[in-house]
Amino acid sequence: MTTDHSADKSVFDRRESEARSYCRSFDTVFASASGSHMTDTVGKTYIDFLAGCSSLNYGHNDPDMKQALVDHISADGIAHGLDMYTEQKAAFLRAYEDIILKPRGMDHKVMMTGPTGTNAVEAAIKLARKVTGRRNVVSFTNGFHGMTMGALALTGNAGKRAGAGNSCGGLCGVTHLPYDGAFGEGVDTLEQIRMMVNNPSSGVDKPAAFIFEPIQGEGGLNAASQEWIEGVGKLAKEIGALIIVDDIQSGCGRSGTYFGFEGMDLDPDMITQAKSLSGFGLPLAALLIKPEHDIWKPAEHNGTFRGNTHAFVTGRVALEKFWKTEDFQQQVQEKAVMLTAGLQAVADAVPGAKLKGRGMMQGVDVGSGDLAGDICARCFEKGLIIETSGAHDEVVKVLAPLTTPTDTFRKGLAILLEATQDAVGTTQLAAE
Repeated sequence: MTTDHSADKSVFDRRESEARSYCRSFDTVFASASGSHMTDTVGKTYIDFLAGCSSLNYGHNDPDMKQALVDHISADGIAHGLDMYTEQKAAFLRAYEDIILKPRGMDHKVMMTGPTGTNAVEAAIKLARKVTGRRNVVSFTNGFHGMTMGALALTGNAGKRAGAGNSCGGLCGVTHLPYDGAFGEGVDTLEQIRMMVNNPSSGVDKPAAFIFEPIQGEGGLNAASQEWIEGVGKLAKEIGALIIVDDIQSGCGRSGTYFGFEGMDLDPDMITQAKSLSGFGLPLAALLIKPEHDIWKPAEHNGTFRGNTHAFVTGRVALEKFWKTEDFQQQVQEKAVMLTAGLQAVADAVPGAKLKGRGMMQGVDVGSGDLAGDICARCFEKGLIIETSGAHDEVVKVLAPLTTPTDTFRKGLAILLEATQDAVGTTQLAAE
């Protein structure tokens, strides 16, 4: 007789490392997912406003991507090919070239790195140092770029960096300067950055590169202004540094356009891509490189799992299905307006709260990590998966799939508002 262990969580406590995190907030065993919903082993269905931390911009198990992948596997298609030539990689690259790069006037090479965003960042900083002959890389306050040693050095969060121990180790060769708005409105951080990199007595070496996120996901949904982004780009050219745009979380439509810097006078030397690049939640990461900077020697940056053939299959379908015309982008932008309105109602329920982010990467700064955590916990009880971000986890962050149906989207926002009102009411009662 077979014993049903589907809802038994004891194995996780017994065998899984203490490094696990999301499961601590969403304490159930999930069994299936479709579109914008996840269902656990006891049959409860949740609206997903986390979307694999923006790895599922097109929702769970998109039927066209799923069918393409099933067909590929059923036909004994390549499962693992290192970085050898395959017809699946060729099809993906042609689609990326025709649908993403050429319409935007971009001629970047596509480098397949190891299948995670942090590996794309590692490749970017290595190449910037190789191209310029300089070591220093400038990153910005509240930035998050990954958890491997080089990318971790760029990351601002002290708690993340603490995992590397107290010694310098690989966390060197980086200068952290203030992101746009770091000191509040009215303080021009761009002018401060300019002074620091141009003053020979500032202690800041001329950088090989500047790296920034157009919208800081883990850092609290800080969205840099067009003026600031363009200013950093111009400053980089003036001093012979490269521009690396970390578009891992804000890319693939999350910002409202495919790239988070579109419509701006910026010509990035490198762009990191991961998360929703595969379209299906499969591991895939890449570094876009301007051709003149592609000076790698063969295998100078490699990895056993660079280039995921299954992800090439689903990623191609995602590009062809969602990005061949402007229809999907228009729908995302319309949904972003709905999100802003919904979040404004949430902010109005919390004294002093304010909206953060842009596009479909928005949230509410409720001023307290405890309150934000309470709101998210109440949301989960009510059937909504949502998380916090920010230096003190003070921002309730919405990363719903871009394909979320309007009715589902409104229902999720209603749950968020109700949970917020409940949490604020409880806090006020406790204070009386």
